[in-house]
Amino acid sequence: MLGLWTVHAHTYLLVLATITTLVFALPITLWPLTWARLMGWRLPEHTDLAVYFGRCLGAFILIVEALMVRAGLTGEAITTTFEVLAAVAALMVLVHIYGAVKRIQPLSETLEIGMYSGMLLLTLLFWPTPSLL
Repeated sequence: MLGLWTVHAHTYLLVLATITTLVFALPITLWPLTWARLMGWRLPEHTDLAVYFGRCLGAFILIVEALMVRAGLTGEAITTTFEVLAAVAALMVLVHIYGAVKRIQPLSETLEIGMYSGMLLLTLLFWPTPSLL
């Protein structure tokens, strides 16, 4: 399974970067509380810490987006980028499972278990095999 779709690795990175930038990275960075409300989070009156954490998370997502775009366009650090994506997806599955088991997140976050599991599977399927790139 690893690298089954290697020849499309660059396209996968560019498509994934576009979608995740528009749906997650920019909204979380620019409008963290609005994004949180849209995702079903109930917010308390004091939100400065939530805004801070939202912007920090958004900034890190934008770094991953930049890695994907660079690797997708140039091939530079493509294997490292796939390693980062696999680690992000695997850890996000664990984070969301924890929240679901503890019942401390809205349904939209629990559904992300499937999204990140799918992203992990796709990342493995598109894994760049040097001989096929």
